[in-house]
Amino acid sequence: MAVYTDVAADELAAFLARYDIGDLLSYKGIAEGVENSNFLLHTTAGSFFLTLYEKRTSLDDLPFVLGLMSHLARHGIACPQPVLTRAGETLGTLAGRPAAIIDFLEGVWPRKPTAVHCAGIGEALAKMHLAGRDFALRRPNPLTVGNWRPLFDQAADRADGLQHGLHDLIADELDHLEATWPGNLPDGVIHADAFPDNVLFLGDRLSGLIDFGLACNDTFAYDVAICLNAWCFEPDHAFNVTKASAFLNAYQRQRNLSRAEQDALPLLARGAALRIMLTRLVDWFNVPPGALVKPKDPLEYVRKLRFHQSVTTMRDYGVISMDDRA
Repeated sequence: MAVYTDVAADELAAFLARYDIGDLLSYKGIAEGVENSNFLLHTTAGSFFLTLYEKRTSLDDLPFVLGLMSHLARHGIACPQPVLTRAGETLGTLAGRPAAIIDFLEGVWPRKPTAVHCAGIGEALAKMHLAGRDFALRRPNPLTVGNWRPLFDQAADRADGLQHGLHDLIADELDHLEATWPGNLPDGVIHADAFPDNVLFLGDRLSGLIDFGLACNDTFAYDVAICLNAWCFEPDHAFNVTKASAFLNAYQRQRNLSRAEQDALPLLARGAALRIMLTRLVDWFNVPPGALVKPKDPLEYVRKLRFHQSVTTMRDYGVISMDDRA
């Protein structure tokens, strides 16, 4: 979450008049995250989130994003719900941006994830993959392997200014991944952004998945790879086998990874690390003046990428054996 677009109080009041959620008491921007502008609203009826969709979420994608949250909730997945206007609409326009009001979920995201937290997201991610199987809408992944080189082109000439040799590291990895990226793996709806700051907990119990702005259709194991990168490394970027084992085994208890998925996971994890590095690299150099946003360090993912380059089997992720059931 972040704030790129400021919202004036009178504009917000006029926007909220379309809803039956009481009168506005207060609102504040949320600086965490990087994708969309987000505000926490307090009204006489309770608390809500306001999201203004920017950057990588186009207007055409929003029926998928908003519809998916409703679909998942009907299938028992804890996630926020779009609030309907009095006219029954989920989407409006505020400050020149597509905007939606979303239910507020109780919980906090784990600043220092433990193995228990990793098991929680593993279970929730698998259940989400299963719950999305009959979701009718489709959204191709806007950040899949074929989109990474254009991202790199936006920042290639400045990469070595951030770290010497970064340009060639990324260029070589792109060449490898484009030539070897796996196909024909089980796919469906994925979250694609289930980082700790998009997962809420009450104590050790997962209370909700949030921020579906990058949700799309892609390979399930790629979503698993994103989470390996996001949850299973320490602050010094060292890989934590205990956390990875907790995450992967919890996922497996809900949905088994096929042998092909297991074999592809190290390569998918390399790709996930590179994708995250690239979007962070572009964002690092392109924060709009005055935006309430804290860009995330792309160099965090250099060491993670190098670790995945050294992985050859699932054993390196702390999982000794998995069966072949799809």
